[in-house]
Formats: sequence, structure tokens, C-alpha cells
Amino acid sequence: MSVSQEQIVATVTGIVTEELGLGADSVAPSADLRSLQGADSVKVLRMIARIERHYDVELDDEDVFGLSSINDVALVVTGALALDPA
Repeated sequence: MSVSQEQIVATVTGIVTEELGLGADSVAPSADLRSLQGADSVKVLRMIARIERHYDVELDDEDVFGLSSINDVALVVTGALALDPA
């Protein structure tokens, strides 16, 4: 699967805003996920699960707990896709 960093950021932003019920343009890629309105640890984990399903990747727990922004999530997804032998 060949996807650009910008496409991943857009997809992750869409999942985050949908999960939190926010407008798509109301969240900057650099925003701290845990400080967004309506975000809590359960919702963040649900977002990560949806992202993993969308890209058919499994993100390391250590990576996930270190994530703070959409850009961070996109970088980890990019790395996971690069390691995927498919």
C-alpha cells in the first residue's frame, strides 16, 4: 500500500474528529490528542484501533503510549507500513 504522509495525516485527522465529534478543520495535525475536547484514554485507544484496522497494521504499545499528536500517529503508521512486507 503506497500512501503519502499527507494522506495518512488526513485519514488520521478524519478518524480523530469523527471519534470526538469535532469539525474536520478544527484539529491541527500538531494538536495534542489528549487535550482535545472530548478526548480521554478510552477514545484515544479506540482511535488507534480504528487507524490500525484502516491501514491493516499493528502499532507497538510503546509507540502508541508515546504519541501526542496526529503528526506523531502518522509517523508511526508510516513506519509500520514501511515494515509491512506486503
